[in-house]
Amino acid sequence: MTLCFLLILLPTRIIMQVKITNKSKHPLPQYETLGASGMDVRAHLEEAVSIAPLGRALIKTGLFLEMEIGLECQVRPRSGLALKRGITVLNTPGTVDADYRGEIGVILVNYPMKL
Repeated sequence: MTLCFLLILLPTRIIMQVKITNKSKHPLPQYETLGASGMDVRAHLEEAVSIAPLGRALIKTGLFLEMEIGLECQVRPRSGLALKRGITVLNTPGTVDADYRGEIGVILVNYPMKL
């Protein structure tokens, strides 16, 4: 289990702390490039998941957040995955409320090129 405090710099230059508990085998999310708008989050799977055409699945991350009231975490799809494979986040943007303490899950949907 990894515990981390993530500092978020807002446009008003106020710094907020977010406690992240990582129960997955993956490293904590991080910005992959200087210009990245968001952090990549990886699936915390026991076995492979297959999503049928037009099907959906809740994919767990192994991440738990503790945020101050007034903050939210947003989950957005990767544009390359959506374009190339038709896999996207169903309720975009997905919102994690400040008072939610459960494991972060992402609802994915499979929109195939052909049925």
